[in-house]
Amino acid sequence: MAISLTVNGTTRSVEAEPDTPLLYVLRNDFELNGAKFGCGRAQCGACAVLINGAAVRSCVMPIAHLSPNEITTLEGLGTLDKLHPLQQAFIDEQAAQCGYCTSGMIIAAADLLKRNPQPTEAEVRSALAGNLCRCGSHNRIIRRHAGGAGEREDLTMNASARSNTLRLSRRDFTAGLRLRPMRPAYWHLFGSSNV
Repeated sequence: MAISLTVNGTTRSVEAEPDTPLLYVLRNDFELNGAKFGCGRAQCGACAVLINGAAVRSCVMPIAHLSPNEITTLEGLGTLDKLHPLQQAFIDEQAAQCGYCTSGMIIAAADLLKRNPQPTEAEVRSALAGNLCRCGSHNRIIRRHAGGAGEREDLTMNASARSNTLRLSRRDFTAGLRLRPMRPAYWHLFGSSNV
């Protein structure tokens, strides 16, 4: 069955069963790899996309329910020439380690910032609570989302306090192991990975 979807401002048609999850169509048919397959049960947030501006888990969203809605993926937020402020904020803070959750985190934050352009740290934490990050980058991610929201000074603290916060959070996540943080692979921010 042919189904028309508007993705990142372009209307496209796909031959698929009506109950096919949007994630499969985005990745397999439209070759948009920003949304990741994480759990397949709408529990981790790696597959998040915006539908009419609201964050939705694409792994459980049947495509039959989406026409004529506007779907925006990570690739539709910004371009390589003009990054979305949240994408730039992630790069500035190096707020990713493996980068697998990055797309979903940015999408969730974009949804929050559309509804509330000046969120508090508690509101940012609440909005991102359903997005899982296995690497332990949560504090940097929270700062970057708040930074993208315009509260950079309030939430990033001074450099010394920020450094101490990162050490404490790493200690919490690594239980005393001394691990060097990995440098992020920035291409995850633009969905160009087939991961």
